[in-house]
Amino acid sequence: EREQTLNQLLSEMDGFEGNAGVMVLAATNRPDVLDLALLRPGRFDRKIAVPAPDLHGREAILQIHNREKKLATDVDLGLMARRTPGFVGADLENLCNEAALLAARRNKDRIELKDFNEALDRVLTGLARRGMYIKDEERLRIAHHEAGHALLIKLLPDTGPIHKVTIIPRGTGALGMVQPLPEDRRLWSRGLLLDHLTVMLGGRAADEIVFAEQTTGAADDLKRATEIAKRMVVEWGMSESLGPVNLASDRANVFLGEEIVRAEGHSEELSAAVDREIRGILTQAFERAKGFLARNRAALDRIAQELLQRESLDGAEVDALLADLALQPAG
Repeated sequence: EREQTLNQLLSEMDGFEGNAGVMVLAATNRPDVLDLALLRPGRFDRKIAVPAPDLHGREAILQIHNREKKLATDVDLGLMARRTPGFVGADLENLCNEAALLAARRNKDRIELKDFNEALDRVLTGLARRGMYIKDEERLRIAHHEAGHALLIKLLPDTGPIHKVTIIPRGTGALGMVQPLPEDRRLWSRGLLLDHLTVMLGGRAADEIVFAEQTTGAADDLKRATEIAKRMVVEWGMSESLGPVNLASDRANVFLGEEIVRAEGHSEELSAAVDREIRGILTQAFERAKGFLARNRAALDRIAQELLQRESLDGAEVDALLADLALQPAG
């Protein structure tokens, strides 16, 4: 049946006269599975990639989806665009609709900034679980974990700034989170990647500094950090011992910017060297995180204690909280 459908499609496309004025368009997010016969000249021979919108594109899309909605004066669509890197048009439309529903539930005639904030939190991490019982000891650990991330963003400004840090558990299983305001970047240096790894491992570093013990709370941080370190070594040639080489033996969906990296075909010696380099990068980032937090222990404890009292802080509140402390900058 598949072959019959394909052959019929090819036959129909080949049946157009050169001056028929008919243009055939198609869209897919899996160009790698298309039959090559479809991609020959005269058929689908032009490929137009449609990437996720950049900062200005996201702001323009948000403006379109809010043209007929009443917005309060505190709503900054530019800020929302900064907070939504990687969002496509459908994601942004869903965000606007969710914010409108939240405003309607509060019997408001205008959508306020807090509606957008809550809508984004729901889209990213699920519903807030304020009634969830958490032991005081665990809340203390969670507060220090998130404070570790937040303080490192403060010390490494190229990774931020901070938008919000919270210890309110969410529906996805997250017990807390820190939301930075990242820039849209096209190029990443090794130093900047190392800074981001340092921030990712800040929660685990805070666990060890404050409680001298590891917990399961850093599982997702470790997963994301390991993936970045792996790509630094295998794809981006950022290993000091292996040098500027690309060891990725297989890629899929390169046209869409998605890649699958496999180490198949490499010797055991080379695979072991890759593993050592990945571990080395992660260890370096972790030790940096511990060093920065240890030198700024008073700031770490202050953020954690404030989170225990208020549950959530925005970037300006974190800045004000630490204003009278002489932070030891990252070196």
